[in-house]
Amino acid sequence: GNSRTTLKVYNAIGQEVATLVDRDLEAGSYHSVQFDASMLPSGTYYARLAFKAESLTRMLVLLK
Repeated sequence: GNSRTTLKVYNAIGQEVATLVDRDLEAGSYHSVQFDASMLPSGTYYARLAFKAESLTRMLVLLK
């Protein structure tokens, strides 16, 4: 079935800098998104994927 899914990117101080996904997605299917970080400075960011009652957070390092 479908579930509300969000994928957001935050800077090192917790400010949201991008929303990549905010919609219902089919569970068990492969999904991909592109992230254009050209307007962001180099640094550490965090990507948070949330779906149903779960979430995953991963650190990203942007080098230019």
